[in-house]
Amino acid sequence: MTAPSLTAAELPDQLPQIDWITDPSRVARLSQDFAWFSPVLKRELGGKVGEVVVRPRTEDEIRQVVSLCARQGVPITVRGSGTGNYGQSTPLAGGVVLDLSAYNGFMWCRDGVGRAQAGIRLADFDQRSQPLGWELRWLPSTYRSATLGGLFGGGFGGAGSITWGPLAASGNVLGVRVMSVEAEPQITELRGEDAMLLHHTYGTNGIVLELEVALAPATPWLECIAVFEDFEAGLRFASEFGAAPGLLKKEVCFLGAPIPDYFVNLAEHLPTGSHAVLLILAPAAEVGMQALLARHGGRISYRKTADEVADSHRTLLEYTWNHSTLHALKVDKGLTYIQSGFDPSRHLAQVLALEEVLSGEVMTHLEFLRTKEGVFTCSGLQIIRYSTEERLNAIMQIYRDHGVFINNPHVFVVEDGKQAGKLAEGVLDMKRRFDPQGLLNPGKLRSWQASVM
Repeated sequence: MTAPSLTAAELPDQLPQIDWITDPSRVARLSQDFAWFSPVLKRELGGKVGEVVVRPRTEDEIRQVVSLCARQGVPITVRGSGTGNYGQSTPLAGGVVLDLSAYNGFMWCRDGVGRAQAGIRLADFDQRSQPLGWELRWLPSTYRSATLGGLFGGGFGGAGSITWGPLAASGNVLGVRVMSVEAEPQITELRGEDAMLLHHTYGTNGIVLELEVALAPATPWLECIAVFEDFEAGLRFASEFGAAPGLLKKEVCFLGAPIPDYFVNLAEHLPTGSHAVLLILAPAAEVGMQALLARHGGRISYRKTADEVADSHRTLLEYTWNHSTLHALKVDKGLTYIQSGFDPSRHLAQVLALEEVLSGEVMTHLEFLRTKEGVFTCSGLQIIRYSTEERLNAIMQIYRDHGVFINNPHVFVVEDGKQAGKLAEGVLDMKRRFDPQGLLNPGKLRSWQASVM
């Protein structure tokens, strides 16, 4: 006789030694991420919560929880710190939220490679690796709270991508340790391209336990703000400095007016109405940067050494990437954003054309980087004065009409966002291998649902 199936709410009684969270308000909070940046996702994901949250601390505790869920047919949504923006950690089918933030051990670092458990915070990883001479190659602006596993499961890259490209660039992520969702969970080490089939899939096709990543030499980064009266001058400076191969940098962020006006805590360094370029660079690159700056008519309004940044407990990184959107939303809740990728062969022309067409409605925020193929370009996190969903979609179409690729941040299905409507070959095979019952984050992977109908 088949044992009666238990609900998610009944599971804590089966494993009482593990840390379960059942308080409805805490469960609701741990069922969300920063999807509220999007008025569309805020509406569509409203009220979607798990039934219970579990916070295991060891691989054996994870195995016990996963085994129990598999035997009872209970859905699992994996989360880290919930710093994503697409509802990755919002359960659509209730069930258990598997919070891996307590599974956060730093394992080792040597010869430019490091390994850690998935729940480690990126800031904690760097704190452990930097005394050994190494640091993470990329940091999102949420690095203080974001986890390594969360970045891999739903992130892109961040500061450092201007040198090393995104996580998806070959050689950045070397291996992952993965657990299957079965009554008897299996552990597998995936390397290279196989490991990357779990990248940016929102935890739908395997539970990542550990990651092995390539590192960069630890550097005492200098932080500066360059300000400009002219939009095009600031844009061209940012692009030329970002592309200069001999000037080592970690971050080049262009913010067209009026975005800098939203940065209340930096107001003394940002003249009203100015355009700004936020820079994180190696000290040896400062002379070359200053020469470029003079040619483009800008000036430095803010400068801090690595020691001064550490003493101040404030870094310009937390004004870049999607933190720029966050600071703007704190001032004006009627804003939202889009994500765009520019053609490397004409990125400046595209930016200037779109600024002419949409100025006043769309505010230009660009992150300069290298693609996963190594080509220099920029991506946009443009801030939008939101009116209607129809107009938001029309703005994204205007970008497409100018040859700009859109990663739509107002959708929560894997295929509709970064995957651009089509899964990478092999993603579904990994799903079949590591989640044969389809219990991981149900509803986020449309191709799976189609394959089992």
